[in-house]
Amino acid sequence: MAKLQVAIDLLTTEAALELAAKVSPYVDIIELGTPLIKAEGLNVIKEMKSAHPDKLVFADMKTADTGALEAEMAFNAGADLVTVMGAVDDATIKGAVEAAHKLEKKVVVDTIGVQNRVQRAKEVSAFGVAFVELHAGLDEQALPGYSIQKLITEGIEAQVPFSVAGGVNIDNVKDVVAAGATVVVAGGSIYGAKDPAAAAKALQEAIGA
Repeated sequence: MAKLQVAIDLLTTEAALELAAKVSPYVDIIELGTPLIKAEGLNVIKEMKSAHPDKLVFADMKTADTGALEAEMAFNAGADLVTVMGAVDDATIKGAVEAAHKLEKKVVVDTIGVQNRVQRAKEVSAFGVAFVELHAGLDEQALPGYSIQKLITEGIEAQVPFSVAGGVNIDNVKDVVAAGATVVVAGGSIYGAKDPAAAAKALQEAIGA
């Protein structure tokens, strides 16, 4: 069954821990967003892993250089998974994967900014990454005509382990799962909900239905 990942795009450790406490019973992976890590540093990773040792902690580092070094930094802080940008040189991704193997952790490739996500997903999967995140960032989602269906279609075409991040909600989550996603990433539909726990629970139930 697909795992549910909550993307915490908040800006303080306190707010992130508060949200995680509410939704942790219903999610498999707790993602610490890039703005959160930039605002709070690696300590937010340590705090989250300490609070939720039974969950996979996903550090959205969006590494673009020094793949091995940045991956090791996040892993040593307690992250189970880190992201490297798909648009960077292959050596950066491979370096992060090597670091992950040494520490028994995992790397995810983020495809923001990649022109041909399907082709790149196939290329980087050969490097030993855990899965590829087919990701439309907030800026792309705000563009006229954006539809998550494009990511869903790309996942079907890529035929590699993938996640979908880019507007997942209760109305489309079943389509994401039906496409074969390894991980379903929900951000605003959880942390922006009036009741985040109920929103996470509803997504979890839809994934398992």
